[in-house]
Amino acid sequence: MFGEAHWGAVAASASSSLSTDVLIVGGGPAGAAAGYWLARHGHQATVVERKTFPRDKTCGDGLTPRAVHQLEEMGLGPGLERFHRYQGLRATGMGRELELAWPSHPVYPSHGFVVRRRDLDRMVADNAAAAGATVLQGHEAVEPLLDRGFVRGALVRRYDGTEVSINARYVVVADGANSRFGRALGTFRTREWPYGTAIRTYWTSPRHAEPWIESALDVQDRNGHPMPGYGWIFPVGDGTVNVGVGLLSTFRDFKAVNTTHLLDAYAHQIAERWEIDPAAPECRPTSGRIPMGGSVGPKAGPTFLVVGDAAGSVNPFNGEGIDYAYETARLAADVLHQALTDRDPAALQRYPQQLQDTYGEYFKVARLFARVIGRPTLMRELTRVGMHSRTLMEWVLRIMANLLRPEETGPAELAYRAAAKLVKLAPNA
Repeated sequence: MFGEAHWGAVAASASSSLSTDVLIVGGGPAGAAAGYWLARHGHQATVVERKTFPRDKTCGDGLTPRAVHQLEEMGLGPGLERFHRYQGLRATGMGRELELAWPSHPVYPSHGFVVRRRDLDRMVADNAAAAGATVLQGHEAVEPLLDRGFVRGALVRRYDGTEVSINARYVVVADGANSRFGRALGTFRTREWPYGTAIRTYWTSPRHAEPWIESALDVQDRNGHPMPGYGWIFPVGDGTVNVGVGLLSTFRDFKAVNTTHLLDAYAHQIAERWEIDPAAPECRPTSGRIPMGGSVGPKAGPTFLVVGDAAGSVNPFNGEGIDYAYETARLAADVLHQALTDRDPAALQRYPQQLQDTYGEYFKVARLFARVIGRPTLMRELTRVGMHSRTLMEWVLRIMANLLRPEETGPAELAYRAAAKLVKLAPNA
């Protein structure tokens, strides 16, 4: 890998201390993107990734138009074309289905891609290294290095078991939803806000190259009871489909749900239509808990910033996290560029306000929506109404995918603004 070659001789030496402008803990979407943008700004950026590429993550593998735009901005548009392109969402529920093309937008494209995370994350990390960032795989940030209370890097355990101190002027926390490094710096999740859990695996299917990703709005458990979440089927284009289920914590019996059983029930629900064998997945299912709606903070300290899933930057409407990982990483890189260029650590404190300005209202609306659909009876009624109106579902898709047009006042924008006014009356949502 590019990054390993860059530091290979140094890492193998007897040196127990290295230095960089910015240390980035985590090499997933947020970490690799932060490394890319910092390198493009001309700064020394070192990314430490605990695992080695390729490696999988619990994810639907779907790239929405927002994510595609960020990848194109990083110069990866041509590389995406070797993966499966899709044109929109097929919503299913109540015995009906609607095929909804991605809505037009002045910034974002009207298509997405399905890319396995083992391929996507490696591609973005390689791109960061090619831009000049150092990417160290098999390197785990064990604990922060503190100087008079300020984090100044990390003690890093290398793949051979040896340890090295990597000193940095600033640190970016990008180690994912279960951010151990973030917690060591004092981050915490707002427990009153919703979170999700997801489980997925792959099945062989002759429908692996369909132009639609599919979302089921009427997921049921083994006993046929409706569940407040959704099922997904993302055609990967390589002979397989990514099948999974997402569930929200706002459901009263959330903790009692066996997600493995729920995925099995969903696989049987779609087996005939997608021509899969529920008993023969490609691999064992993987699952994970997902903080949502910006629920993790603080987002910044005197010398560190928190990005992506580590900051809870996941859309509660639909569980999307990759696009927000890329976006928050870019915002963080711009703030750090200013701090490094102007020698002004106070610049880091602009980052939380930028997040609030960009996502605050939208995430608040989405969190309230997550509370509403946590009631199975209400979820079922909303699904029934929506599946009988293409126009309504097109509005819903634009809102839930965060593809609202800032300069236009179409029906979706008007509906969203009405919802935004309502959430101002719910200060703790």
